[in-house]
Amino acid sequence: MIRPPIEILSGTAKSSLILLHGLGANGADLAPLAQALKLNDVRFILPHAPTRPVTVNNGYRMPAWYDIRQADICADQDERGFTESRQVIADLIEQEKARGIAPERIVLAGFSQGGAVALYSGLTLGLPLAGIAGLSTYLPLLTKTAEIPPLWIAHGIDDEVIPLATHQRSFAGFPDLLLTTRLYPMRHEICAEEIAELRSWLSLRLPPMD
Repeated sequence: MIRPPIEILSGTAKSSLILLHGLGANGADLAPLAQALKLNDVRFILPHAPTRPVTVNNGYRMPAWYDIRQADICADQDERGFTESRQVIADLIEQEKARGIAPERIVLAGFSQGGAVALYSGLTLGLPLAGIAGLSTYLPLLTKTAEIPPLWIAHGIDDEVIPLATHQRSFAGFPDLLLTTRLYPMRHEICAEEIAELRSWLSLRLPPMD
């Protein structure tokens, strides 16, 4: 059973940002990022991935949005795991709609494995989302897209977990994506400059409402 997500809100909820953690982490790990973004009237929703065996980690059970079967993260991808996680995201979006937040005021975002799920979900659910942000991640499994919201993609030049070449190769077959790409002199992490630029992009995607 998946635990209820963490929610962080300063002000009144007029927009929502669903923020997905990486492999082996949990929603609380991205709470400092949500706080550092300093966005008023945005409800941050930080869900927890279920615990499942992860093949590349010798089947060890850990929080994971999907299985990783090979060292090459783009090979033999876990379509069932992605589909199950997309349903978690779809349910969270429905919850926000029930609370009065339209899809046009919802952003999906995630780090590493969470970023891959955010991209997969946002590009295949067919909803007019405000945008998708992927941090230190890659584009998984897509053969076609539904809606194409604006994307903000950030990656470390020295990323040792998802090498830059792997990241770039995953996006190569989709020239129609509305991409804003940022590269930073970092490894598999989040840096201060990245947070500042992400905040600026989010402010454009989720402008203040009267």
